[in-house]
Amino acid sequence: MISWSTYVFFAGACLALVVIPGPNHLYIAARGLAQGRGAALASAFGVETGTLVHIAAAAAGLSYLITKSATLFGIVKWAGVAYLVYLGVRALTSKEEAAGRALRPQPLPKVFLEGVVVNVLNPKVTLFFLALLPQFVDQRAGSPALQIVVLGVTLLAFGLLSDIVYALTAGALGARLARRARTLRYVSGVVYLGMGVVTAFTGRK
Repeated sequence: MISWSTYVFFAGACLALVVIPGPNHLYIAARGLAQGRGAALASAFGVETGTLVHIAAAAAGLSYLITKSATLFGIVKWAGVAYLVYLGVRALTSKEEAAGRALRPQPLPKVFLEGVVVNVLNPKVTLFFLALLPQFVDQRAGSPALQIVVLGVTLLAFGLLSDIVYALTAGALGARLARRARTLRYVSGVVYLGMGVVTAFTGRK
């Protein structure tokens, strides 16, 4: 359905996305510091359950844009490019922020649901589904919706692995993020700008 070379390239983009500490990772680390590994793991699984919402929305909406409207697809693509560049510039120029924040202990079901909300409202994940993921969909390879589901589940798998690592080592990661905030900010900025360039020069298939 999807060519091997395209899938490998997409997997690389997923890896670049999940290794950058973002709102999801910071939330999981903060929850682990506040309430222990059980709560951090509940947050991690909640976060990736939220990814399923993004996958469903992308499969329903983006597949229509890809197959029906080149104009709308172009608008989504260039809006995504602009947002990626904005995130990159902001990361390179913004002041350092704390790696985590204090969180009140909560029952694990509530922690799980909170993780779902954190990911559903995470612009980093939203822009990936709106700006970058459609570039890997090929109309000639079958159903765009099915391709989006396959690619989305791939991102979910990478994300879950990354989130679990953060959850299991929340204490150490929280300290490292605090000490290396500037380096992580610069790395994030460069990666976002690179993703923006890739998206800009990837045509509609």
